[in-house]
Amino acid sequence: MEETHEIVVADIGGTHARFARAQLCARGVASVSSPVTLRTSDFASLDLCWKEFANRQDTPLPKDASIAVASPVSADVMKLTNSSWLIRRAHLRDELGLETVILLNDFSAIGHAVAHLPQEGFSHLSGPPRPLPESGVISVIGPGTGLGVSCILRKDGHSFIIGSEGGHIDFAPLDLFEDFLLTRLRSRYPRVSVERVVSGPGLSNIYQSLAEMERCPVRFADDRRLWTTALSGTDRLASEALARFCRCLGAVAGDLALAHGAAAVVIAGGVGARLADYLPKSGFAARFAAKGRFEPIMADMPVKLLIHPQPGLYGAAMAYLEHHPIRWSHLIG
Repeated sequence: MEETHEIVVADIGGTHARFARAQLCARGVASVSSPVTLRTSDFASLDLCWKEFANRQDTPLPKDASIAVASPVSADVMKLTNSSWLIRRAHLRDELGLETVILLNDFSAIGHAVAHLPQEGFSHLSGPPRPLPESGVISVIGPGTGLGVSCILRKDGHSFIIGSEGGHIDFAPLDLFEDFLLTRLRSRYPRVSVERVVSGPGLSNIYQSLAEMERCPVRFADDRRLWTTALSGTDRLASEALARFCRCLGAVAGDLALAHGAAAVVIAGGVGARLADYLPKSGFAARFAAKGRFEPIMADMPVKLLIHPQPGLYGAAMAYLEHHPIRWSHLIG
């Protein structure tokens, strides 16, 4: 029987905290258990959320962990971008009762998943239906509570994951409505990033701007109800907001691919998964390719949709393996 080592993997976002137990082996990730998903707003800290996860387990938790968080991870004290949680690196092992722990940005974890998942982990979105390239740069872009961005450099059989805060670049309008959208958002925020438009809450910003421009009543103040209605196609204004959202996502994904010098793009994130059936039929591809003199290059770039059910947890497990190669020397033989 193949020897394995169990760790806790966690994917901590602005809305949800997901936990699971991963079995690692010399070949990679042998398995990841069904996740426990908790709302971050229900807990004052990671420590309390972790204890709730532990209380739901039949056996004690492993003493090793890999934790992906929606925050830059270089600081000693990290604040989640879309949550009030503070994570103090120096106290983390003691607070959680761990022997080893690695922290990584949530979209770095997604990058690790994209780098190692088989082709079955993706569906085709736009461009030529080629597999992800074995060399070059792959941009990874994921709308969720915020907008996650990372990229992968594949070279000489190795994958290097580069995290970023690309979701916080400036929003660039491309037509009269988007000019109006930007002006309206500037009245609320001192600076308008692409995350204000291309994220779960971004749909509401688009919808409310359309309603104001067309002098229509705002029928859906709740984000969840707005998304459900928009996807159902039962309300004209909500449907138009969703179509606009997809065009904006295409434009932003194309901009980031140009900035990264990408050879391919992967769309990830909770919103990306929710749009799996809608996005290929939307205006995403046209806006992605509409980059002036670079349009032929962009139109020839494969864009994939990440369809693995828990890429953040899988990627966190792969990242642990990369950071602890010595632990596996006895398994490799």
